[in-house]
Amino acid sequence: MSFRIGFGYDVHRLEEGIPFWLGGVEIEHYKGSVGHSDADVLLHAICDSILGAAALGDIGMHFPDTDSSYKGIASTILLQKCGELLSSNGFEIGNIDSTICLQTPKISPFIPKMRKMIAAQLGLRVDQVSVKATTEEKLGFTGQEEGVSAYAVVLINSI
Repeated sequence: MSFRIGFGYDVHRLEEGIPFWLGGVEIEHYKGSVGHSDADVLLHAICDSILGAAALGDIGMHFPDTDSSYKGIASTILLQKCGELLSSNGFEIGNIDSTICLQTPKISPFIPKMRKMIAAQLGLRVDQVSVKATTEEKLGFTGQEEGVSAYAVVLINSI
């Protein structure tokens, strides 16, 4: 059995009046993420970690923002497609660990639903998916509520 680790990072600007999607869950907030798709920063970081672990490029290579078919697409669909790419290349996910960096809103009440959503899209058990959140103590662009970022790592193994 061959193990590999992948790392993903994503960042999106926040603007007023836009839906806010995190981990496949719409969160009520006065600001939302700006992007070509639904701009779900957590799912994008997880997608990049999956693709990177299998040396399959990155999310922009597979789902470019120059392709209008991805305009406004739900990132849960992109995540599912990344899982399918992983399987078709002979790998499976062992576990995912992720962290969202965001000053407000507090998202801890939404984390169980995010974990379930991510697990469902990838055919995993919920205990294989970790989602954590942190503020940046009002420092930097996330601390000033100008944006949101997320980090993810994934362990995959050959099947």
